[in-house]
Order: sequence, then structure tokens, then C-alpha cells
Amino acid sequence: MWRGFLHLLKKDFRLMVSGKFFLLALLSLILYSCYINFVYANLDQQIYPVFVYDPQDKLPAAREYVTRLDSREALEAACADQYSVGIDFSHAVPELYMLSCGMETTDHYRMAWGEAVLHGNIDGRAERIGSDNKEMKNRREITAEFLFFELTAVGFLGLASMLFKEKQMGVIRVHGILPVCRPVFILSKLLLLLLSDLVFTLLLTVINLGAAEAVRVLADVLLQAGILSLIMALIGFLCAVRLPDFKQFSLFYLILAVFVTTPVFLAGQTGMKGDWIVYHPMYHLFEAMKGAYFSAPITKVSFYLTCFGTMILLFLLSWQTLNHEMAKEG
Repeated sequence: MWRGFLHLLKKDFRLMVSGKFFLLALLSLILYSCYINFVYANLDQQIYPVFVYDPQDKLPAAREYVTRLDSREALEAACADQYSVGIDFSHAVPELYMLSCGMETTDHYRMAWGEAVLHGNIDGRAERIGSDNKEMKNRREITAEFLFFELTAVGFLGLASMLFKEKQMGVIRVHGILPVCRPVFILSKLLLLLLSDLVFTLLLTVINLGAAEAVRVLADVLLQAGILSLIMALIGFLCAVRLPDFKQFSLFYLILAVFVTTPVFLAGQTGMKGDWIVYHPMYHLFEAMKGAYFSAPITKVSFYLTCFGTMILLFLLSWQTLNHEMAKEG
């Protein structure tokens, strides 16, 4: 059995090499790292700009935080970006003016800042929690998000592309008549993909967080990366065996990307999420990944039991579907 397993590993490794799998992973690593180090890590979003129309010079304080305008029309035009806050002093009672950006939390912060400037309450002090500065927070956040979506795509597409190539080569038909242990056929692919994903995770984390910070979170990050990699690889294997050609598989992946991962992206990157998001399974995997990067790993036993049960179920479904496909080919 083990000798056959090693032969399968060598065959799958050659498929990954010939399919430029490792080259694409290396290019992704370079692209993500360049963006993180040269762009995202240096982002420092300024506080919401405040524009004031104050024809009678009524603004009592905080003059350094505001930009004065000479008309109401100019005030409305300046606030059209849905980010700035306007204050109109032309009436007896000053009026806050702003256009909603579509996110209730952000609008609340904008209004709070506008009222603070209006009333001169700008000398508050914030308590610093944790040791991360703005740059390190940005690094942890974007690295977690890039890794999540990379593993989601690679796990689903990587193993499926190998299987479709084997279908074209007639490998499924050959294995259908050979006395091989069919679970090993699946395990060899899972193992190679898991190892490559873990290496990618290790390199991405060390490069973008630094060795010292990476060591502190790496164990939890690798655990979440392994869970996500195996789940997505098994889903990709199941779909690739079940669907007859790559065109149908590509359509299914498009549906997955639009309706499954897009809500998670919006929830993580823009804060646009509803109460229903807690029922989205990928959202919990996403939050687990981010928690690992921020040294707040998930400790709920139910989470890991659910993930483990899902992997067992997907493996059994993949095994059954593979047996059915081999029976058809044989």
C-alpha cells in the first residue's frame, strides 16, 4: 500500500509541476507581499475632513481641523464624497450635513467626529490596547484576508485542475481496473496540496509580519490554514469528479466566488454585513483566520468538531463519488 502511495505522490507532484502550480503560487506570494509591504502597510487613513460654511464666524474652536467654504453649495459639493462632514453656521442653530456612505457604523463615527468639532470636544484621550501600531495592524489584517482567499481559490481549483487533467489522460479509467486502494488516490492529492498550502502560509506570514511576530501566531495560523485547505480541496475534488467537464466546473466556481466568498470579503474589508452572516459557514472560517493572526484564536471545541466532521463527510462523499465514476469508466 505504502509503495503505491509513494508512486501516487510522485505522479501527483509531477502533475503539479507540469501544471505550473508552484510557479503560480510563487508569483502570488511575490505579488501579495509587494502590495502588503509597499502599499497597504503604509496606509494611514486621515480623520474625516470637516468643511464649514460660517459666514458670521461663529465657530468657537477647532479651527485647525476644518476647511472653510464660502457658500452652502460649496459645502454640499465637498460632502458629496460620502466621507466628509459639513457644518452650516448660517442658521441660528448650527446644522450638521453629510451624505450616508451606506454603512451605519461609519456614519455614526462621522457624525460623532463632526459633533466633537462643532462643540470643541477634541481633546479626548484614547487608551492603547495591545502592542501593535497602525502598520502592524494593517499587516496582520491584509495578510489574513489574502491568505484566506488564496487558500479558498487554490484549494478548490488546484486539486480540481489535477483531476480534470487525469480524466483527459485516462488515469481514472486505468485506476478503475487496477487493484489499488481508492482512498489513497484521494489522500495523495490532499497531502500534496496541504503541504504546499502550509509552506505558502509560512512564507507569507514570515515575509509580511516579520520573523518575531510570525513565531507568535504561526501555530494557530497553520492550524486554520490546514483546516481551510482540506475543506476546500475536498469540495474541489468532489465537484471535479461529479461534473463532466471543466466548463461546468468553471461556472460552478464563478457561483462560489460571487455568492459564497464575496459576502465574506465585504464583511471583512468594508464592514458591510447583516445578522444573517453568522449562518455563513465561510464567515466563521474567515474570522478564525483573522483571529489567529491577531493572537486571538478560536477555542470553541464545537468549531473544531464541526470542521473535523465536515472534512470526514466530504471525504466519504468524494470516495463514494470516485467509486461511482470509476465504475462508469471501467
